[in-house]
Amino acid sequence: MVESWRIPQADIEALRAARHGDPFAWLGPHPAPGGLAVRAFVPHAVRLSVLPADGGGAVALERRDEAGIFEGFLPGRALPFAYRLRAENEGGLWEVEDPFRFGPTLGPLDDHLMVEGTHRRLHERLGAHVVRHEGASGTRFAVWAPNAQRVSVVGDFNEWDGRRHPMRKRVDSGLWEVFIPGLGAGTAYKYEILGIDGTLQPLKSDPFGRGAQLRPGTASVIVDEPVFPWEDAAFLAQRAARQSPRAPISVYEVHAPSWRRHPDGRFYSWDDLVVALVPYVAWMGFTHIELMPVMEHPLDESWGYQPIGLHAPTARLGDAEGLKRFILACHQHDLGVILDWVPAHFPQDRHGLIRFDGATLYEHPDPKRGFHKGWGTATFDFGRREVAGFLASNALYWLQEFHADGLRVDAVSTMVHLDHGRAPDDWTPNEEGGTENHEAVAFLRQVNALVAEEAPGAAMFAEEATSWPGVTRAAVEGGLGFQFKWNMGWMNDTLRYVAMDPLHRRWHHNLITFGMMYAFSENFVLPLSHDEVVHGKGSLLGRLPGDDWQRFATLRAYFGMMWGHPGKKLLFMGGEIGQWREWSEARELDWWLLQFPPHQGVHGLVRELNKLFRTLPALHARDAEQEGFQWIDADDAENSVFSWLRRDGAAGPPVAVLCNLTPVPRLHHRFGLPRAGVWREVLNTDATAFGGSGMGNMGRVVAEKLPLHGQKASAQVVLPPLATIYLMLDENDQEDEGDDHAEQP
Repeated sequence: MVESWRIPQADIEALRAARHGDPFAWLGPHPAPGGLAVRAFVPHAVRLSVLPADGGGAVALERRDEAGIFEGFLPGRALPFAYRLRAENEGGLWEVEDPFRFGPTLGPLDDHLMVEGTHRRLHERLGAHVVRHEGASGTRFAVWAPNAQRVSVVGDFNEWDGRRHPMRKRVDSGLWEVFIPGLGAGTAYKYEILGIDGTLQPLKSDPFGRGAQLRPGTASVIVDEPVFPWEDAAFLAQRAARQSPRAPISVYEVHAPSWRRHPDGRFYSWDDLVVALVPYVAWMGFTHIELMPVMEHPLDESWGYQPIGLHAPTARLGDAEGLKRFILACHQHDLGVILDWVPAHFPQDRHGLIRFDGATLYEHPDPKRGFHKGWGTATFDFGRREVAGFLASNALYWLQEFHADGLRVDAVSTMVHLDHGRAPDDWTPNEEGGTENHEAVAFLRQVNALVAEEAPGAAMFAEEATSWPGVTRAAVEGGLGFQFKWNMGWMNDTLRYVAMDPLHRRWHHNLITFGMMYAFSENFVLPLSHDEVVHGKGSLLGRLPGDDWQRFATLRAYFGMMWGHPGKKLLFMGGEIGQWREWSEARELDWWLLQFPPHQGVHGLVRELNKLFRTLPALHARDAEQEGFQWIDADDAENSVFSWLRRDGAAGPPVAVLCNLTPVPRLHHRFGLPRAGVWREVLNTDATAFGGSGMGNMGRVVAEKLPLHGQKASAQVVLPPLATIYLMLDENDQEDEGDDHAEQP
């Protein structure tokens, strides 16, 4: 008669073939009449014994299958029962911990919150985490794969054999988990998944993996998670004010792998960038660094915008602790850090999220919503609660674990519009027949509300290229809930304008003036980003017309106009040195250009613009409010001259911004000004210090009580060719004339 505790032959065959739906039902210790039945799967073992942790004698197990399946009966034993296994073959003896003797590491609350899509700390529960569990050190793994028949953790530690460490399925949530004793930091691993149809899937990296191999490796890597010694509490306490619509925000956008390189071509590490990049950006006067995606990605040429490891800082630059040291150094230099975040889509690399468990899971099941032909990428299923929860938790992960001060959300237009960037037959309308993606809109509102609650003071920036209403309006008011939106219209119009021959600009005057029609409809950032210096567009300097002198002068005038225009500022690296070549991720910036005076001049100008922007409230305090702006003369198309006033809305002195976008000097150009008296020339982009001709106003102009342009006074001003000047009322040399606000002409 066969003892009732013995494993049936059918289950042995299923375990041997790695097709058992519930290995934990048989392997490990299980109660049996009068004691415990213990079963183990140890390939290569010829003999196997149980060594009780309480010092009891070794108990030999019977070998039931040549693949290495053993079982035996231990009379008088009961759960919990701690033990090790001693294996033997012709090569010798070795001891192993049995992963099947350990209980679950997740609980019912994890199941409930996962299915509900409201688990705010998924990154703490899923993925690989080094822990002590039931008296043993090792790593607990958890992954979501509801359609899988079997999931195993594989790596060098088990010869990539999916039979060795199958996971326990939590039926209520589709989560799988296992604790593997003895595994620690530095171990590479993947998930081996048997799909819903019984097909073995390509090995998958961990969606919650915190470490990754450097390309071309594709495995996830277990990492240590020590308590990081953050010393930035004072900075975090002030960042809500630092990142308000009334604060000076000037962002330096950086692709970290190509900002600088070692002489042999190696990437700078995060610690190298602490020494080189952080003090440089602070010295240049920027308030923030925006990092293009630092999440792991397989292809250098994607610049990180096709991430495959949303929780893993790219191995190109170091580990997670290095990134934390970098962000802490930024905070110690009074710099905020914005991370580019890509929740719109993901690549189709076989080791990534695509058909993760053999079925559409992270991607939308409708191919016209789950795939973007233009990019060749999959699109997240924002309406699936578990997917929305995965992405929302990921946003909090970077803000909370890494102390990032904000996220710039990539491709929002593609998220909220079902047809954006798609051919007419490549999209399906919503339930009402429209183009709005209601699920993506709800997701963005959810994330922005969650960030406001869980990461106080952090700011969310939207790259939204259409006229979607209320991007920076609160969700309760029908908006998306972002703090800032990139002003893509301003960028496109103004770059078109300065790229044309000055002779033709008079007929395209509206490209500069039109932006003021909507400048206060959102909290805008004026972006001169990486997208404007790639794909054949040339560099900012390289696309400008004229000889070299005119090109440099136009670039300086354009920067002066930008910093004087309402809106926060963003400049991609290399723009500040007047780089000639189009940017490439394959090389560092052309820093050698700074030996030449014209490039030194642009460099110095950007630094001075940042200084003025930060110190003069009129240039930033009312960036998003109509009260902070007033045209002086918007209609001088014939001369391609633009002039306006900036005010801080308080008692501070106004600043007049005057731009001449032709190579013709305007020697006696009269402008209306709100008050008579002395106006100091606080900026002249044609100054010799910036590489210009030195034409200007000797540092000051005097406004007379001659009304013009709807203002009470006016002054004759020398406008240098292709230049922008700022005039600021000198309040120490004025007569009190009461309110200086004139009606808009």
